[in-house]
Amino acid sequence: MDSSEPTKTKGSFPSKRRKQGSFSERKKRRKGSRCQRDGDSQAAKVRRQSIPQLPEDILGYIHCLMPIREAARAACVSHAFLRSWRGRPHLIFNEDMIGLKPSVCRINFCCEIDTIIRNHSGIGVKIFKLDCSYICEVDDISRYLDSWLQIAVKPGIEELTLMVRGTKTQYNFPCSFLSDGIRNSIRYLKLHCCGLHPTAELGPIRSLTSLCLCSVSINGDELECLLSNSLALEQLELTLCPDIVRLKISRALQQLTSLRVCLCLNLTAIESKAPNLSSFLYRGFTGFSLGETLQMKKMDMDGPNAVYYARTELPSIMPNLEALVIGSPIEFLNTPMLPTKFLFLKHLTVHLPSASGRTKPFLVPYDYFNLVSFLDASPSLETLILNATPCCMEHENSILANASHLRHMPEHRHDCLKSVKISQFSSEKSLVELTFYILKNAVSLECLALNTNHGNHKCHLQIYGKCTLRTADRGLLAIRTHIEDRVPASVKLTVL
Repeated sequence: MDSSEPTKTKGSFPSKRRKQGSFSERKKRRKGSRCQRDGDSQAAKVRRQSIPQLPEDILGYIHCLMPIREAARAACVSHAFLRSWRGRPHLIFNEDMIGLKPSVCRINFCCEIDTIIRNHSGIGVKIFKLDCSYICEVDDISRYLDSWLQIAVKPGIEELTLMVRGTKTQYNFPCSFLSDGIRNSIRYLKLHCCGLHPTAELGPIRSLTSLCLCSVSINGDELECLLSNSLALEQLELTLCPDIVRLKISRALQQLTSLRVCLCLNLTAIESKAPNLSSFLYRGFTGFSLGETLQMKKMDMDGPNAVYYARTELPSIMPNLEALVIGSPIEFLNTPMLPTKFLFLKHLTVHLPSASGRTKPFLVPYDYFNLVSFLDASPSLETLILNATPCCMEHENSILANASHLRHMPEHRHDCLKSVKISQFSSEKSLVELTFYILKNAVSLECLALNTNHGNHKCHLQIYGKCTLRTADRGLLAIRTHIEDRVPASVKLTVL
């Protein structure tokens, strides 16, 4: 045995001696830890004492960086932050901010919001957003809303959003809040589920550039009164406003460039004389009259027979369109070949059916070859996007079942069309015929993308007991057997 190795004798416990030998070190460590803790405690005390001594602009900057929920809490426990809170420029109250739990009564949250808002001076508020649409247990919330608006809506405010849940007692937004000072500063106004009834006494709202009304009770005359006092308006959005039958936009709205009208079901006429209106989005029935809009550049419309309406009506009233998006939940009418043109149309997107009709495929096959009428009318067209949906009887109209008697149109060169994308491509005969026409006449075509993925239509839907599971497979087979050989070498074919 090596003599340098320590001899272990009975009763000796070297491991314990090592532990006992480290006692002083542990004591020092504990002392060090205690000192360190004392130092940390002292530093924390100094930091707490030094918070009020920070410059007020720095405190305000720190406070503004906090989420509004934490900022409101900080204002409740710190006089320094309370002063900052009283001048906070952005007040945004919604379900996420409040931290709403399903098990807690919503009435308590009205009290919470009330306490938070009353801690604010109302001075310096630039943005005030209040979403009460989730508070479903408070039928009469008007007594809260009036006081909250009175505190927060002051001269200098720029954005006001008020979202109320529809209740038995409708809340009417008080136009009396729109005083001279507020009318001179407010730029954005959004109201949801309330009444708005401006009268002739309403003065000019000089700075308002964006107006959004959703489920708002306002009739055509009242809206016309509001618009006539909003000459700086650039964007107007109307959604689910059932009391509007006729929408009149005067020539005085020279700054108006964007109009969105969605599901105003009783609307029968839109008369626009705004000289610079260039973008229009419409969702609803297409049986309405539309004034002359020669300056329109972008149009997005969705409704029954929208494809037919767009081809027959838009070239004459919107001849300068550059981008057109069409969605149709159902098409009963065939799109005719017409002499009218979209001379400046560069981008065309067609959804068949549109989002409002995607719960099921067409029960009656749509003739996609009708879209040749749009190609013929659009000599400047560069991109075509078609979101197709197969008929539930797609297999009976498949080119795989009958490839004879294919339709052909007189040769017509399309020198500008470079990109075509067809989603939910199937073996429907009319869709393949449209593809043939494009390959033959689009002499500048660079890429053709055919996506056979049919989502829910591929895997889940069963119509009249016949599953559409193999729709994508038939689409792929149609591409291989009828389309691939017709694709010129200069065209990149992408199949998904």
